[in-house]
Amino acid sequence: MATVEHLAPSETPSTLRNHIARVLRQQILEGRFKPGDRLNESQIAREFSTSRIPVREALSHLQEQGLVMNLERRGMFVIQLSEVEVQQINSLRIVLEAEAMKLARVHMTAEVRAQLEALVEQMEHWEGPLAEAADLDRRFHQLIWRTAGNPWLERMLDQLTIALFAHKTLEHVSREMRQWRLNHHRELLDVVTGGNVDPRMALLTHLRMAYSEPERFSSMALAID
Repeated sequence: MATVEHLAPSETPSTLRNHIARVLRQQILEGRFKPGDRLNESQIAREFSTSRIPVREALSHLQEQGLVMNLERRGMFVIQLSEVEVQQINSLRIVLEAEAMKLARVHMTAEVRAQLEALVEQMEHWEGPLAEAADLDRRFHQLIWRTAGNPWLERMLDQLTIALFAHKTLEHVSREMRQWRLNHHRELLDVVTGGNVDPRMALLTHLRMAYSEPERFSSMALAID
């Protein structure tokens, strides 16, 4: 669980807002706040020893990122995805992440390859909390996006999938199923380090492990099949 670090009184309001948003984002992704949980402004303000104003601004920022939703007269809640919404996100993810993987293959370096290999090895030997598995998964994909060398593409993928990774942290699947999915990242590593497999095919296989019937929402899945 992320710890709350208090900033000095001299910090600017924008710095405080960004700090609160960053910590809350991490706490959501780690599972402290679950999908559908209400985010109480007063309680959060007390935790950060601040007023409600920077908390409200931080929550609005997370809403813009797609991680928080504002329900009229009820307040702010962690976004809760339906299975249809998960499928819709993945239909876009296949398109964008396949492009990122192709670009990452072009820009791959020995250093990045070693970092990806280290993450894959951690996933293959994972025996810890479920939140740790989701964190390793997210870090692996984010490193590929960053290596693509297109900050716009990286930003789009991060914003598109942030709610998805929060959803996966609390997903009710067996440890065996989660380990199986983690192990498949070696195939993705092979793709971005020079393998001949079509990135779209590798991603479709990867996503099928978690979500059924991608063909209902993705024309690319239909084309590959």
